[in-house]
Amino acid sequence: MPGWTSHEGRMVALPIENIDTDQLIPARFMSTPRSQGYGRFLLHDMARDADGSLRPDFALAAVPDASILIARRNFGCGSSREAAVYALVDSGFRAVIAPSFGDIFASNAVNNGLLPAKVSEAEAEALMKEVDHSACIDLERLEIVTGDLRIKFDLDPVWRTKLMNGWDDIDLTRDRADQIAEFRDRRKAGAAWAWV
Repeated sequence: MPGWTSHEGRMVALPIENIDTDQLIPARFMSTPRSQGYGRFLLHDMARDADGSLRPDFALAAVPDASILIARRNFGCGSSREAAVYALVDSGFRAVIAPSFGDIFASNAVNNGLLPAKVSEAEAEALMKEVDHSACIDLERLEIVTGDLRIKFDLDPVWRTKLMNGWDDIDLTRDRADQIAEFRDRRKAGAAWAWV
């Protein structure tokens, strides 16, 4: 996956707490091959009527080209299903901004190039009032800029490195191949008996 350092895009607000992974993508859709895309299933039961048509009053319907989602606390809680992240990424989202995230969701997000930007509750509410504007997210400065707002966000430094380089955990390990080889050689020299 390609890395990125900045992203400019339209914002959309989902002013709901505790959006869980089953809401992000209901389990009944997870038998669909990933190659067919999961975007059409994003928030399916919230966004669609009984006949499957998109509800025009649903927030995401109003901004179909949004790439930045602003939510309330505890976004991505629930099960560990990585398909929840696939649904967001396949829908064109590059970032989710919220006061807190489910731990496994946030880790899955980073491994798929999706930024889980953590801000305060007051900052999330302020951003929701600016959804008519686009926003610029800067990973180097850990900053979101929209209108007159300039908001810093929290992100683990390792996750920042992974997003900027387009790396997953294997790439992160490969980046330290020389250090790993040095350790192996030192260990082998100092404890030859362990290598028999």
